[in-house]
Order: sequence, then structure tokens, then C-alpha cells
Amino acid sequence: MSLSIVNNNKENERAELHKTIWRIANDLRGSVDGWDFKSYVLGMLFYRFISENLTGYLNEQERRAGNPDFDYAALSDADAELGRAETVKEKGFYILPSQLFANVRRRARHDANLNETLSHVFAAIEGSAIGAESEEDFKGLFDDLDVNSNKLGPTVAKRNEKLVKLLDAIGDLPLSSATGAFTDNTIDLFGDAYEFLMTMYASTAGKSGGEFFTPQEVSELLARIAVVGKTEVNKVYDPACGSGSLLLKFAKVLGPDKVRQGFFGQEINLTTYNLCRINMFLHDVNFEKFNIAHGDTLTAPAHWDDQPFEAIVSNPPYSIRWEGDANPLLINDPRFAPAGVLAPKSKADLAFTLHMLSWLAVNGTAAIVEFPGVLYRGGAEQKIRQYLIDNNYVDAVIQLPPDLFFGTTIATCIIVLKKSKHDNATLFIDASAEFTRSGNKNKLTPEHQQKILDAYIARQDVPHFARLVANAAIAANGYNIAVSSYVTQEDTREVVDIRALNAEIARIVARQAELRAAIDAIVADLEGQRV
Repeated sequence: MSLSIVNNNKENERAELHKTIWRIANDLRGSVDGWDFKSYVLGMLFYRFISENLTGYLNEQERRAGNPDFDYAALSDADAELGRAETVKEKGFYILPSQLFANVRRRARHDANLNETLSHVFAAIEGSAIGAESEEDFKGLFDDLDVNSNKLGPTVAKRNEKLVKLLDAIGDLPLSSATGAFTDNTIDLFGDAYEFLMTMYASTAGKSGGEFFTPQEVSELLARIAVVGKTEVNKVYDPACGSGSLLLKFAKVLGPDKVRQGFFGQEINLTTYNLCRINMFLHDVNFEKFNIAHGDTLTAPAHWDDQPFEAIVSNPPYSIRWEGDANPLLINDPRFAPAGVLAPKSKADLAFTLHMLSWLAVNGTAAIVEFPGVLYRGGAEQKIRQYLIDNNYVDAVIQLPPDLFFGTTIATCIIVLKKSKHDNATLFIDASAEFTRSGNKNKLTPEHQQKILDAYIARQDVPHFARLVANAAIAANGYNIAVSSYVTQEDTREVVDIRALNAEIARIVARQAELRAAIDAIVADLEGQRV
């Protein structure tokens, strides 16, 4: 069988699995709003994942130790307690056999207190990390999976009925290997299912969806730009990390072990912060390899001791309000002070940009999705752009197509920052036409991504697509860094030959005169006959 047929079969299976997942998610939610119900579907998927992950890990350890028939799920809780301390050190958490997803599901239909059972299980999983290095990574992970919520039903019986259906539906998804072993493919299936569900929830959630999830093809482009010329990096960072999809793309682009010291991020929304940590676990990034913080990055950044970062990617919220000059301490903050001015209170975009520049390693690259207004607006934003250009920090500006992101149709752009450049110029790329329409959104195909990346690497002029501009010329243009100011779009209108057109008009006029003379003659003849 050819490789292309195998790949097509895999893609067909994947598409079928995605359809099944989305159908189940919609069937289950009933009257619950899909955006609210995502916490139940994603949370239960996570519960199944860590149950199978832990079981697979412990079974493998025992079988290596010469116990081929060992099955952790069949062990008594009392016997399992003996291995708790050692397992928590390795995995960061512990689940007793009776509390594993498969065992709770098996008893669920006959458990009149299923909601309380699950509540105790989730509390026990989080509690298993208390006092361990992983405590902060597990704290509050199940907060949004409220099994006692009226959203699930007006009575305990109705809520439990919904929870049984949820356990069965998530349990029936074909995400595990046929042998029951927890393999790399299993991890890929769980991670892919989670990413797919988040994509679908984001696409149906309007503006709120766009705030927590960056489309995967945009995430991949940003990650690939940030690691050009590198096969591994020390640490990756996103100061507005949402659900973590941007950070996790580095594992895909470089390989899971090529981010040596881990993934760092901060997120202000509590629900999204929980989704991000779950996403890390579901992609088998263990607790010691990620550090996701909750809070406001601009006024209370959490990773002072971890910076600088070799690769930074971000899709920060567009034009949100922040304290700005209302907080007299911020102008002296080492992240913002060098620019001499703070981003406007009503538009925090360039505050995020300066924060990332400050925490960027000397040999690093930052790729940031930006709202287009930051490229040309005046006032404080122009002064910040002047600081960036005069100090040669802007490596490239890439104009993206419109309607790529959930919750907005605006054509955004990417600003690429570097602290060590080989020229005193900025590359402008107009990729506004590089898209395919897919459903109700535009999409960057792998070919579009590659074309943009090739132009970024080549750093040469390409008519109507890319142009390398000296920073002095940008200064002379008032520090306007809008791509359209430097890359002219191709004129696709039909070329008109004026001489040929004039000749044709003259021929038509002459012919018109001939016809008029003939008509006059016919009229004169008719009038003569009347006489």
C-alpha cells in the first residue's frame, strides 16, 4: 500500500473521529450553551487522559520490574497507597484505582450519588499534588467542571443522568491503543481531540472564542518564524497564552524534547488558564516542563526569574484597556522605561510588545500577532515605533489575510522582533492574498505558510510581495510600518493600448458617419417619392 493511501486513510479516520466528537459534544449538551458546556467535555476528556496515562505508566514500570500481569486498575486502593509518594514525585499527581475514569464509569449507572463521587475524585486528584512541586500546576484544574451545577439538570437525578452519558460518550471515543498500552499515538489522539474541540468551540463562540484560541495554522507559522535556523531552544514563552495552543506548536515544529527547559506562559482569564494547563498535560508535557501563571502580565508579570526567553510567540488581546500612565510606577518599569513613553490606556497592544522585547534573549526571536492600527497610529504609539526602529529591533512586518481569526474579520499582522540583526533594515511581506476560503473563515494552507516563511528567510525583494526597507527610509516616513506603505499590490487590471483604442474609436466614428449619410440618402429619396 502506498504512503499516500495510508496517509489518506489516516486523515479520513481522523475526520471521522472529529465528526463523532463534535456530534457527541452537541448531543450531550442539550439546553446548555455550548460555550459553557465545553468545560464538561474538555474536563472529562482530561480526566480520562490522566487516568489512562497514570495506569499505562504504572503498568509499564511493574512489567519492566518482572510482573507481566500487573494491572493497576485492578489493584485495591490499600495496596495502591504504597506507591503514592514515588509516583507523585514522577508524575506530579496520583489517582487511586477506585477513582480511575474507567472504574468510576463502570459503576456510574448504579451510583445514585455520582455527582458527589466525581466531586470527591476531582478533589482527591488535585489534593494528591499538595505539598509536591506540581501543586500549583494541579490547583483548581477541575474548578470549571461543576458536577453540581443546575446547568446539567434541575435535580440530582437529572444531573447524574447527564454525567453518566458524558462518561460513556467520552469513554467510548476510540483514543486508546488496541492493546491498552499508553503510546505516543495515544497521546497524539488525545491532544488532537482536545485541539479539535477547542477549535470548534472557538469557532461557535464569537468574540470570546477568539480571545482564548489562535487558529492552528497561524500558531504553526508563528512558531516556525520564531525558530528559524534552530533545531532546539531553551525556553518558549507567551505572555497572553490563552489555551496554550501557540506554545505547544513548538513541540510539533521542533520535536517534544527540543524545548529544553520548558513552556512558560501567563493568562488573565481563570477558565482559559485552566484550559491551558489541561492542554499541557493532554500533550504529555509533564508538570516540571511547564510553568503557566494566572494574572495580568502587564501589571503583575509572573516570570521575572525565568526570563529571558529564546522564543516568544503571542496573539495578545486587541486594543484592551490597561493602567498605562494612570499608574506612575509603570514608566519606571524596566520593560517600558526604555521607550520613554507608555502605550495609551485604551490600547495596550504595544505594551505587550515592549514586555516581550524586554524578556527576549539576545539570540531570540519574538513573533507577535498585532492589531493593524499599531503600525501607523500617531501619538505615544508612534514614539514606541520610533524606539523600536531606531534601535533596530523590528526584523519583519507581515500583513496577514483578513478573516483568519475567530471573533473578528480584521486583517491582522505579525511583527517579528530580534535583538541581534545582521542589517539595519526591516522586511515587509504582504501575505494578504495568501489564503484559501474554508467554511466561514479564511485559512493559511501549508503552502501559504511556506511561501511566507521562505520570503522571511530569504530577506530579499519580491515584486508585490516582499521588500527590504532601510530603517532610515522608515524614519523619513514618520515611522509608519504598515506593509501597504512599502509593498505595492500588483495591478491586475487589463492593460489598455491607448493608440489601438483611439484607432478603434476613429473607425467607429467614421462608420457612424457613413451610416448617417446612407440614412439621410434614404430619407431624401422617400421624401422625393411623396412629392
